[in-house]
Amino acid sequence: MAEASPVPVRIWAHGDLPAAARLAAAAGFTRVRALYQMRRSLREPVPEARLPEGITLRAFVPGKDEAEWLAVNAAAFASHPEQGTWTRAELEHREAQPWFDPAGFFLAVRDGHLAGFHWTKVHGQRQAAGGDPPGGPGPDGRTGEVYVVGVHPREQGTGLGRALTLAGLAYLRAQEIPEVMLYADEENTAAIRLYESLGFAHTTTDVMYERSADRL
Repeated sequence: MAEASPVPVRIWAHGDLPAAARLAAAAGFTRVRALYQMRRSLREPVPEARLPEGITLRAFVPGKDEAEWLAVNAAAFASHPEQGTWTRAELEHREAQPWFDPAGFFLAVRDGHLAGFHWTKVHGQRQAAGGDPPGGPGPDGRTGEVYVVGVHPREQGTGLGRALTLAGLAYLRAQEIPEVMLYADEENTAAIRLYESLGFAHTTTDVMYERSADRL
């Protein structure tokens, strides 16, 4: 039986810093991926979400929607190194987390079939009376997140991704959350342009470095 190929070593550097790049290069690591963190205030109204004709929105139903969501997620992220390979166990693990809220997990439906989704997430808690919030001093320690937006390939180019993103932002704003963030792959220029058009700004970059196992 043939031996399995050695697994490369991968590390993340939080911040695209010259010192980190020099250290990685000296240790034989190569930059292979970068994630942009982008942020937007929710203090001002967000544009109205205009759904493509024939599309309706509803919330995710635990125990009912897992199988179809996984199929659409796999199709939407077929080339993604992580997102497109989710299993039911991984999905249900996230459903069991304290932050999970199906009311903020939007499904776009056409003719009874899932066409896309926007899963939002909220970090932090409301400020306790008389104290500072977990996120630091201020009126509210919570931050919203565009956790993942996916559109089935047959729906791409219809404006559904934009509409789903706006629907999620409106939901987070209605919860009186002051700010929202997201992560986007540096190479996903179409998504970055979309988010910039919706008021997001690039704030930080996380970089993945890789070294082949035969160099260990």
